Order: sequence, then C-alpha cells, then structure tokens
Amino acid sequence: MKKTTRADRFFSEAERIRIRDATREAEKGTIGEIAVVVIDRSDDYPEAEVLGGALLGGLSSLVLTMLFFHESLWFYIPLSLLFFFPARMLLKKVPLLRTAFIGRKRMESTVRQAALMSFYDKGLYRTKANTGVLFFLSLLEHKVWVLADKGIHEKIKQEALNKFAVQVSKGIREGKACEALCEAITEAGELLACHFPITPGDTNELPDDVMTA
Repeated sequence: MKKTTRADRFFSEAERIRIRDATREAEKGTIGEIAVVVIDRSDDYPEAEVLGGALLGGLSSLVLTMLFFHESLWFYIPLSLLFFFPARMLLKKVPLLRTAFIGRKRMESTVRQAALMSFYDKGLYRTKANTGVLFFLSLLEHKVWVLADKGIHEKIKQEALNKFAVQVSKGIREGKACEALCEAITEAGELLACHFPITPGDTNELPDDVMTA
C-alpha cells in the first residue's frame, strides 16, 4: 500500500474535484492538454543535512562550552561532534528545516529539473500535437513551474507561462492554492484556445485529476 504523503493531502477531495473540473473546462476550447502534478519535494538535499547538522551542532556546543566549560576547545570540539548527529537527524526528520541551509539557486534549479523529469515521466511529451502544459508544484521549496511542450513554445513564450507560476505561488503563500491554481488553469486555457483552438476529433490525452509522485 502506498504511503500517504503531504502531496496527497495538500488538496482536499473537494478541491481536487474543482481543479479537475477547471482543467476539463479549460481544455474544451483548445487542443492543448493541461496537467497538474504535486510532489512533496524535488530533492532530499543531503548536503543541507550535513551543513545544518554541523552548524547546529557547533552552535549547541559553543553555548554549552561558554556556560559550563570556560570556553575550552577541549570540550567544544568533542561536543560539536557529539551534537552533529542528533542535529542532522532532526533535519532529516523535519525537511522544512533544511530549506534554511539550501541556496536559492540550488533550490530553483533542482525544482526545474524535477519538473522536467515529471514532464516526461507523466507522458506530457506524448500528445499528438506536442501541446502538453504542466503545472508543477513542489511543496517543500514552495516553488511552482509551468512547462510546455515544443508545440506550445512555437507560439507562446516561457515568460507568459511564468506568470501563471507566479500566480499560483502567490496563492499558495496566501492559503488560496486551489483558487489560484484554478484561475491560472482557466487563463492558460484561454491563452491556448487563442493559439491552438479545438479541432474536430480532438481527444483528451492526459489525466485531468491532480497527479502526485
């Protein structure tokens, strides 16, 4: 049995239905295919565990050494090593704490790479006209990427898609993730309909339900 993740719980059942319906409605006027993927995190960031463990362990050791051991290096060094392991374990158990030790560029590039992998893993590249659009939400990093297949990029630039990502990110920060996502999907559908209108015989090629990793 698959373990329930944060991504599975991020949207309620009612919100999932609302997002599915918004996706279906958006696709009625276009051959474009819209998909939504939500994941817990784009990477485990093991280097953040090591760095955070060293810094937190060293800080804890420094405080104890100053309070009880007269700032002696003979106590500071072994205490730092001792505290490193529980501090690292804490970061491992509480992923949100790791974000304080992850560089912004590292986080952005990692989420983008995860979005690209998801684009291919979920089969968005298989649409007949290469018109798949992915809304990718990575929860730990609070990042959203909107990616489109090559057919879309012939007429719609990435800058236009980035506006949808910013819109959804803002909604997540304000506690209105479902509302913001549905609005972005609707607007994306309108944009797609302008450049890639519906044609006779068009079929639904991608799932309309929210997908999780």
